[in-house]
Amino acid sequence: MENEFAKVMSERTDEELIKIVTVERDKYNPTALEAADTEVEKRNIDTSTFQEIREKATTEKIQKQKVDSSVVGSGTRFMHLLIDWAIWIVLSFVLSFIVGLIVNPINLGLYQIVIYILFLGAFLGYYAFMEIMFQKTIGKFVTKTKVVKMDGSKPESSDIIARTFYRLIPFDRLSFLFVRNGIHDYLSKTKVVRDNLD
Repeated sequence: MENEFAKVMSERTDEELIKIVTVERDKYNPTALEAADTEVEKRNIDTSTFQEIREKATTEKIQKQKVDSSVVGSGTRFMHLLIDWAIWIVLSFVLSFIVGLIVNPINLGLYQIVIYILFLGAFLGYYAFMEIMFQKTIGKFVTKTKVVKMDGSKPESSDIIARTFYRLIPFDRLSFLFVRNGIHDYLSKTKVVRDNLD
């Protein structure tokens, strides 16, 4: 009788198979491991690369565990929310005041639209600028935390920009109260961790 996992293992890359039969053996049942071992033999994969791939996978696994253990909790995230929103509101009012001095608000409807755009721009600009430049906002400076990618590395500017726009999703700001990583973390594949991760 053919092993039920034979087809699944035949679709794996060489590197995935090597990880399965070495580093990740404890995650698979014996029948799946048998199918993986058979596929390795069938492909005649050079076992001399096993050690290198095993070391790489082990290092990645340790780094992921380190990142996961450094993820901050809901209380810290709520502190970020309070501090950063206070700064955003102050920044928005200052910008609105300056625009009010420069622009004569003859058309009140148009002036209100400009103010809304300023508030949105201040929100997006504050988070994007701070996290691109420093991997943290003022709230994260206070709590000694930072934004990282899932593997603990520094996010690219595009990751931060996406993360910033995901913050506009309704109820995103409260999502971290229910799950360890909020919606904008999950979608941008980032995490907020303690500064001492390195």
